[in-house]
Amino acid sequence: MKIATWNINGVKARIENLLHWLEEEQPDIVCLQEIKSVDDLFPRGPIEALGYHVETHGQKGFNGVAILSKLRFDEVNRGLPGDGDDAQARFMEGVFSTDKGVLRVVSLYLPNGNPVETEKFSYKLTWMQRLEQWAHGRLDLEEPLVLAGDYNVIPEPADAKNPEAWLGDALFRPETRAAFRRFSHLGFTDALRATTQESGTYTFWDYQAGAWQKNNGIRIDHLMLSPEAADRLSAVSIAKHTRAWEKPSDHVPVIAELSLKAA
Repeated sequence: MKIATWNINGVKARIENLLHWLEEEQPDIVCLQEIKSVDDLFPRGPIEALGYHVETHGQKGFNGVAILSKLRFDEVNRGLPGDGDDAQARFMEGVFSTDKGVLRVVSLYLPNGNPVETEKFSYKLTWMQRLEQWAHGRLDLEEPLVLAGDYNVIPEPADAKNPEAWLGDALFRPETRAAFRRFSHLGFTDALRATTQESGTYTFWDYQAGAWQKNNGIRIDHLMLSPEAADRLSAVSIAKHTRAWEKPSDHVPVIAELSLKAA
């Protein structure tokens, strides 16, 4: 089973790229971030025509996540628990039936947090704390769980071409990286790092200053696996070539292959 994450940076602007990639890669489940669309206006028709079920948690003009799945949804849960006043659409969980039992897949879009001297950074850290609390409870279920998304976290210096350029940025601040380590140490496996320690492996290249042409990238899109999912991990790939397409997202898909099948 192929499970992918992709910050699409506006689903309407990238719909042709998305459809082309879906036909090319044939993923089973895709977690999208930054769809920048309300639910009613999400372009589900052409995606459903390719055989996908579509669930969204949208917001006008900003944020928004979606899950596209060849498997039928057994359950959908929208919004990260822990703050009833948080109206930002950044989190959605889908529950599916497989030959190994229940599979839980989350599409998440963690806050950017910049500028760090504003409330945006404290919101980021609080959101990460809520994610840690939620994930702790889900791990108790002892089920395959994939937390896929744009974490807006550069975990290690090797995950940036020029780490020194990010020292003051919310994505690389010590507080951010410490929060990510606490979350990881609950028992999650970074799917990519479980398969390679190679440096120069990035998922995001800014539109500015020729970042793509210089390979001045960072790795901020992650698939974090529960022990039950990590045990079934067979491969991870990055669809880097999509960054060179016309009208690309500044992120590229990351795909994990798990030894699971639909029930």
